[in-house]
Amino acid sequence: MELNRVVVTGLGAVTPLGLTVDETWKNMVAGKSGCGPITQFDASKCKTHFACEVKGFDPKQYLDRKEIRKMDRYTQLAMASAIQGVEDSGLDLETADKNRIGVIYGVGIGGINTFQEEVTEYAQNIERGPFFSPFFIPMMISDIAAGQISIKYGFHGPNYATTSACASSTNALADAFNLLRLGKADIIVAGGAESAICMCGVGGFNSMKALSTRNDDPEHASRPFSASRDGFVMGEGAGCLILETLDHAKARGAKIYAEMVGEGESADAYHITASHPEGLGAKLVMQAALDDAHLTPADIDYINVHGTSTHVGDISEAKAIKEVFGDDAYRLNISSTKSMTGHLLGAAGAVEALACVKSIQDDIVPPTINHAEGDDDPDIDYKMNYTFNKAQKREVRAALSNTFGFGGHNACVIFKKYAE
Repeated sequence: MELNRVVVTGLGAVTPLGLTVDETWKNMVAGKSGCGPITQFDASKCKTHFACEVKGFDPKQYLDRKEIRKMDRYTQLAMASAIQGVEDSGLDLETADKNRIGVIYGVGIGGINTFQEEVTEYAQNIERGPFFSPFFIPMMISDIAAGQISIKYGFHGPNYATTSACASSTNALADAFNLLRLGKADIIVAGGAESAICMCGVGGFNSMKALSTRNDDPEHASRPFSASRDGFVMGEGAGCLILETLDHAKARGAKIYAEMVGEGESADAYHITASHPEGLGAKLVMQAALDDAHLTPADIDYINVHGTSTHVGDISEAKAIKEVFGDDAYRLNISSTKSMTGHLLGAAGAVEALACVKSIQDDIVPPTINHAEGDDDPDIDYKMNYTFNKAQKREVRAALSNTFGFGGHNACVIFKKYAE
């Protein structure tokens, strides 16, 4: 059976760096930090007082007031990114076969803001019994963003959510890619969203000692591959990639950003939160993606790493890259855009895949910011090019994006320049 080729024909993003793809990409290339003091709740009692929030987001630009009241913030962000992506794709919604268009959106947690609000209200009024909003469950569940997007457009193709912690939206892209390759749909609106900057989210990650507590200098808190790193920075946002079979895209005259050529998935089977210290799952997933794409290490020019700014994770990922890529590990560029966006959890894979697509389109690699000279970890090989502090122009023929989630879930996707 000959598999369909799959291309990217639309992009959408709402991130701590901007409310659109262009604004996000411009600030990413410029090396700007999206981090600042938390404004969504009083974080003074938390160990961490800062995060990478989406600033200035107005859901009324995309949704009417009645819809907004029935959606958790994560769904609102998902809707905004999908609306941008569909518009960018130039799809004619009047003539499109909507039975052949699907939606797959990843999320790590879901409506945790809604959960916190509803359960807090119940706990404060427990004597009156279980009095909950009828929208509590549909606002909270992790599949609802995908459902809401399909409802908005009447897309009747494959429709579901993927949840694998920080790998969630990479798994969404991988599933969409495979369904399109197999001819199960013509177009899939794929991506992910997350919004967990609330007392439950920040307090919960703080209790695990997963978050940076650099409250005196939040803009420089996310510092992947630096010796002084002290945990990840919570982020929020959403990213969308319109994935489409090449034949369908060409038939409707769609613009093509890049071609998606491979995906890989693996498990560490090691620990509920820590990555395997030798990068076992990371090695497996990158090799699987390369094999799926029929590419060699010599074909990859950029790796957007998971790179969360945690002690064990950064070391193990760097080790895995060296083992899989060999000498090519010193030729290609590596960067962690989480140094600027923070960790978008379930949305990370989509936004970082988008960064790979834009890198291929513009032949530039966004930086890993916040590395100070001499702040070197003896367990990290600095002969590899981490693109510290400044974007680097270079030809990017193909780019690989890594995401590794709590539970040992690993997912990886590869994009390359489109050519006939």
